[in-house]
Amino acid sequence: MNAAIRAVVRTGIAHGWEVFGVRRGYAGLLEGALVPFGARDVGGIIHLGGTILGSARCPEFRTEAGQREALRTLSRHAIDALVVIGGNGSQAGAYELSRLGFPVVGVASTIDNDLVGSDIAIGVDTALNVALEAIDRLKVTASSHQRAFLVEVMGRDCGYLALMAGIAGGAEAVVIPEVETDPEALAAELHQAYERGKPHAIVVVAEGAQYNAVRLAQYFRENEKRLGFELRVTILGHVQRGGAPGAFDRILATQLGAAAVDCLARGEQGVLVGWIRGVVAATPLAEAARHKKELDPKLFELAQVLAR
Repeated sequence: MNAAIRAVVRTGIAHGWEVFGVRRGYAGLLEGALVPFGARDVGGIIHLGGTILGSARCPEFRTEAGQREALRTLSRHAIDALVVIGGNGSQAGAYELSRLGFPVVGVASTIDNDLVGSDIAIGVDTALNVALEAIDRLKVTASSHQRAFLVEVMGRDCGYLALMAGIAGGAEAVVIPEVETDPEALAAELHQAYERGKPHAIVVVAEGAQYNAVRLAQYFRENEKRLGFELRVTILGHVQRGGAPGAFDRILATQLGAAAVDCLARGEQGVLVGWIRGVVAATPLAEAARHKKELDPKLFELAQVLAR
């Protein structure tokens, strides 16, 4: 996100505009927590994870009264347009402001990668590489001791990270919210992996799956005598959000941030800026806010084939 913030500020200044940052997202917008940003204020941040502006949940903004209070804040500070960097919740809020007549452009940023309007969002590549490094390290231990490991990655409603980490990490199985999982069938898959001569078993699990890492481990522990083995658990959690952004994310965020400002400069608003088929593209915020990108089932089928 910091690379996108940097691009928005410096591209805006290049257009001759004054640029302000809103601290703590919509909560800060309601509080009037706006700070002026110059080109030097965003120097030295492109390599930092997270966001220098901070983020916070804001239930009040979900109401029309809260949204109109946000408009009054923007009016008091003489703000003419807004760039919203974030995922589904952020873009839903951006759409509501746009619907009320305020010029808004969204920038796709979510490690769940479930936003309609971008093939890949800011943060996905970095989070995936953090997860992959953990899987690679655990595989060394798993092979040495011939053990089975569960690696839980983020993904409350979307299994994209788990699926892609499983494919890239050579996992023996992937458990995601979009596909129902039978613990008995999973146990059979792991047994078959050992029978094929594999020295380890790695299962990548999305946190939002019906059988997440904790529930799976409990099931295997309670049935250890019958199943014949237990599963060791590693939950990555917010570790995935703390990595320094890789080159791809820095470049993607820079391009999308600059494109958002360029949209506003030419009078285009009410859109989400994302990356589609290798180019920057704009999608109506109404579409991005009302729909969720579905996971490609062929990728799950591919993961199953490769695991064998």
